[in-house]
Parts: sequence; structure tokens; C-alpha cells
Amino acid sequence: MNREKLTRKKSSSTKSAVQFVSAFVVALLVAISAPHAARAGGPSPTATGATVHGIVHFEGKIPPAKPVSMAADPACAKEHSSPVLSQEIVADAKGDLQNVIVFVAEGLGDRIFDPPSQPAVVEQKGCMYQPHVLAVRANQPLEVVNDDRTSHNIHPTPANNREWNKAEPPGTKMEESFAREEIAIPVKCNVHPWMRGYIAVFKHPFFAVTGKDGSFDLSNLPAGTYTLKAWHEKLGTSTQTITIGANETKEMSFVFKGM
Repeated sequence: MNREKLTRKKSSSTKSAVQFVSAFVVALLVAISAPHAARAGGPSPTATGATVHGIVHFEGKIPPAKPVSMAADPACAKEHSSPVLSQEIVADAKGDLQNVIVFVAEGLGDRIFDPPSQPAVVEQKGCMYQPHVLAVRANQPLEVVNDDRTSHNIHPTPANNREWNKAEPPGTKMEESFAREEIAIPVKCNVHPWMRGYIAVFKHPFFAVTGKDGSFDLSNLPAGTYTLKAWHEKLGTSTQTITIGANETKEMSFVFKGM
């Protein structure tokens, strides 16, 4: 009797193992045969994608940043233990320029890219916009967060998109979007006139905003010839053309000169 139970138990275990292996093999075959899922808002990674890497540099004497007075709202002034400086031209000691938008202006043809579902985020923190310059996709959700203890009124003034103007109480967030490409949309706060920022809107994913070291990367580009532009809120736009092949990485630098 015990021997019969043991035999049945072994048979059941063997059957379960076979079913598990069969299910695993089927799943593996399905995964191998299925196409790679596209990343939201961009082309799916490919083995032939090209990369343009570079630096944006300011040539000449870097103008001193102007102090920002927040005396009109004590709640804003209390958020800062040291003077707040304007962000119009921000560069390090080497002249590497921050807050420059580098993007593909021409060369993608009629390619279409789905917008990402993940929202881009701009914060109102210390009564300043963070980041000062933001780049998003057309129809990508834009989450606007008020981290301050005072109310704000965010007011983008686009030329090619719907204008909106919304009050935002402390500790709240709202969601908006822009439907059409525009580089770049000025953003202000009607309550605090020193609060200024920019939002650039693109119909493709090939753009970057330079960080503190002035660097940018445009990755996973299809092989081709492109017109690249670098945009700065005060210094204007610089344009270059580049031809790049599959799997190729090229360096490119943009230089802005003092006004």
C-alpha cells in the first residue's frame, strides 16, 4: 500500500515537472519570436543606433549672475539661506554652458514616434522653477508640482500651442500637456515675477538639455545626415550639420559667444 502511494506521488511530481518545462519552453519561444517592445516616446533600442556626443561652450567673459529679490513674498525669501541668483546664463569656470537644448532639427523625414506615458515633471521649489529649462514630447503628460508653502500661478505663453494659466495652492500638483512642437515656450508665474523658465516641445525623442558640465548625448539615432541645433534662452541658436553611420559615435561642440 505504501509502495503504491509512493509510486503515485513520484508519477504526479514527474508530470508537474514536465508541465512546468513545457510551459517554460513555450513562453521562451513566444518571447524569442515576438518583436522588441518600443520604449514609450522613443524608438526601440537597436544594434545600429548612432550617437552624437558633445559639449556646449561659452566663449568670452561669463556675465555675472544677477541677484533675485524675493522680498515681495516673505514665504519665498525664507526658503533660502543664501542669495538666489538668476539662471539666464549659467556656466562653470571653464565656460561649459548649462541649460542649452540640443536637438535634431532636420533629417528624420516622416518618421513618427509615440509620446511617452511617463510624465515630465517641473517643480516650483524655493519659488523658482526646477528645472529652469525642460524639454518634453508633444502630448507627453507634464506634471507641475508646487513644493512651496505659498501659492503659485503657472502661466506658459506659447506661440504654437494652447495657452493656459492656472493657480496652484501649496503642496498640490496638476497635469497638462502641449500638442505641438515648439522651441521654446516661456513660462512665468503671475504671482512671483522673478519666476521664469522654458519648456521645449518636440515631436521626436532626439534632444537633450545640457547639465552643469555643458555636455549632451543624442543616442540611438538612425544613420543619416542631420541638422542639429543648440538653443539658449539669451544667446540664441547655433546650427551644424552632421552625417553619421550605423553604430557610429561622433563628437560635436557648439560655441556661444558673449553678447
